[in-house]
Amino acid sequence: MKLGIHPVSRPVVFRDRASDAAFLIRSTARSAVTIEWRDGNTYPLIDVEVSSAGHPVYTGTARVVDSAGRVERFERRYGRTASAAR
Repeated sequence: MKLGIHPVSRPVVFRDRASDAAFLIRSTARSAVTIEWRDGNTYPLIDVEVSSAGHPVYTGTARVVDSAGRVERFERRYGRTASAAR
């Protein structure tokens, strides 16, 4: 690996604004805002909108789409002529 061509990685705190969860990981991202972490050290802070802590797919709170209800509503509104012709 060539020296001096790679960005320096350091510990950075990423905070999910939706769920207020925070993660301390290594990153090359820069930030002027800092936060004091649980270990007493101060790290750069980067706020993110979505993370695995607050996203419905990862948390298991995703809603099931009622596609059967949509089909029934369509048939009530427009009749069964389109589906009966097949």
